[in-house]
Amino acid sequence: MNKPPYRILAVCLGNICRSPLAEALLEKEAKQRDLNWEVDSAGTSGWHQGELPDPRSRAVGQRYGLDLTKQRSRKLLPNDLDTFDLILAMDRQNARNIRLLLNGSEPGRAAIEEILTYAGLAEEHGPDVIDPYHDDNGFEGVYHLLARAAAVIADRYEAEQLDKH
Repeated sequence: MNKPPYRILAVCLGNICRSPLAEALLEKEAKQRDLNWEVDSAGTSGWHQGELPDPRSRAVGQRYGLDLTKQRSRKLLPNDLDTFDLILAMDRQNARNIRLLLNGSEPGRAAIEEILTYAGLAEEHGPDVIDPYHDDNGFEGVYHLLARAAAVIADRYEAEQLDKH
């Protein structure tokens, strides 16, 4: 019997800058390591529903071999908390917004984490992946920070799988 995929959801505010990059980077790690992951992204707002990722996110992704053109912004839905194993918020405010969506109920199967804290990078960089939307020069740094986080998360996942065997 095939084991179901480990489902990860990256979440930011509009799902056009940070979370699309995180989604693509986590997918890249999964593909390179042959991990049984299913990765998606969403936003806590519905401001950009159906839109492509921000052109600056697409450009920085393309510079490093990632294609974000198949992604479309979508709003985080309550059932996401039951269908994903791990929800990675890009910052503390979005983590709070995700928890507010729960309205006091349990998160279902999803673990809700701030990505930099979960990846062990918060002490070095702070707990938040800064939103680059209003800073054209911020996208490059966000890419590199999320690339480090994705690699650490994949390392952690592989170590946990080895511990289970």
